[in-house]
Amino acid sequence: MEPDQAIQQIRDACDAMSRELMKINPAIGRLGDKETQDRMFETVYRMTTDVETMKKAMLKLRKRDDSAEL
Repeated sequence: MEPDQAIQQIRDACDAMSRELMKINPAIGRLGDKETQDRMFETVYRMTTDVETMKKAMLKLRKRDDSAEL
């Protein structure tokens, strides 16, 4: 697998994870247990932040690779 393909595969997986994480928040609000809800909201937030960090890293890597070709 070429680096460009690896970057795209990671980006695609991160995009899919982001979409799935967005589905969790509405369900958390309906759990009926504030302590659990608070913990779950914090966890989903951290997960979302981590996924976005991965996406940004792939964007930087792609930009660095693109500028190397100039």
